[in-house]
Amino acid sequence: MVQGLISAQASRVLSTGGNTTCTAGLSDLHGWRKNKTLKPFPVMKVFDAKHIKNIVLLGSHGCGKTTLAETMLFEAGLIQRRGRVEDKNTVSDHHEIEHERGSSVHSTALHTEWRNYKINIIDTPGLDDLVGETIPALRVADTCVLLLNAHHGVEVGTDLVWEHMQRYDRPVIIGLNQLDHPNADFESTVGQAKEHFGNAVTVMQYPLEQGEGFHRIIDLLKMTMYVFKDAGGKPEKQPIPASELEKANSLHKELVEKAAENDEALMEHYFEKGELDEDEMRKGLKQGMMKRTCFPVFCLSALRNMGSGRLMGYIDNVAPAALEMPAESLTDGGTLECRADGPPVLFTFKTMIEPKAGHITLFKVMSGEVKEGMELVNDNTGAVERINQITITRWIASSAVRASRTARPSESLQRPAIAIRSRRAAAGSSARYT
Repeated sequence: MVQGLISAQASRVLSTGGNTTCTAGLSDLHGWRKNKTLKPFPVMKVFDAKHIKNIVLLGSHGCGKTTLAETMLFEAGLIQRRGRVEDKNTVSDHHEIEHERGSSVHSTALHTEWRNYKINIIDTPGLDDLVGETIPALRVADTCVLLLNAHHGVEVGTDLVWEHMQRYDRPVIIGLNQLDHPNADFESTVGQAKEHFGNAVTVMQYPLEQGEGFHRIIDLLKMTMYVFKDAGGKPEKQPIPASELEKANSLHKELVEKAAENDEALMEHYFEKGELDEDEMRKGLKQGMMKRTCFPVFCLSALRNMGSGRLMGYIDNVAPAALEMPAESLTDGGTLECRADGPPVLFTFKTMIEPKAGHITLFKVMSGEVKEGMELVNDNTGAVERINQITITRWIASSAVRASRTARPSESLQRPAIAIRSRRAAAGSSARYT
């Protein structure tokens, strides 16, 4: 449940009627360059907790996490042009060191909107020597999206990331990326995934062709074929070709059985009718994800914008929201449920310093509401810390937009924000109401 950033400096804002527009401040945040035009934009929409999903992008170095994050923002219309890692203009990789290395060094909190859902995203580095950026992101995400390089399969870096994922028992979605690579091998990569991660690996989609001709995906949940243009984007839905029906029906049956095995009522219904409808399958697959008995596999070419929309649709409709996740375990042996009416508790998972912005801290609100002016006790130090201001970061102008004065699960609590804070808080600390 990625909820916020805390900063030592806020941007200047102008209030115009019911909307808030940003005119200046934090201009270097996310690497916005001087030749870009700074345009005002309205405050973000408010989503209830069931329509907010929190994911972390994981995988080995070079598997396409940053490109997928960029594509998800572009496909949703939140950015007008997709950046490229090679061109040093992606939203996620905005630090100079990332431009020099040509890869992610820091974890970056982003967000996109897809069909009335808000998806909070944390893009993470793939190199194991940067694991200090990955583990905190794992700690606060509700679903892990593990990307596999379709022409390399499961790599050493993938296994290392998987070991860290095992600590937190989060639901997992597997994305087979770069299926347009000349040496892409879907069957081999899926086989390696099952060998490394177990039989929970479940094929949700498969490519009708792969390599440079990749442009058609057969979806086993919807039992339809998606046909993409060369430029990607929104696909055309077509019936599954007769030559593929036998294979598709066989894999669809396996998917139905995987969904049914997680719920006794669904299992009985399946035995009676021999089939489940799409809504029933979604229910079973969600339970399977939460029990970690189902790791659905999706087909992607992030670079060519193929498959990202369907992935986001699945995250919307099936991946669990924060309120649906099990209670968090506490160090004293107790548990803490994510509830809007619970005691105010937040968890700090990252601190950083940005030019002209000062100290910025990302935190997850674990329970209750966080309001401006609230004083919280740092459980690590015992110090009282005051929340002075809450705003929302917006990468389009690399500035901050003023948010609601209250952060809670049903509203702005789960979206990235900035607030003035004491500089004593450190990553890994928690705070509660005093």
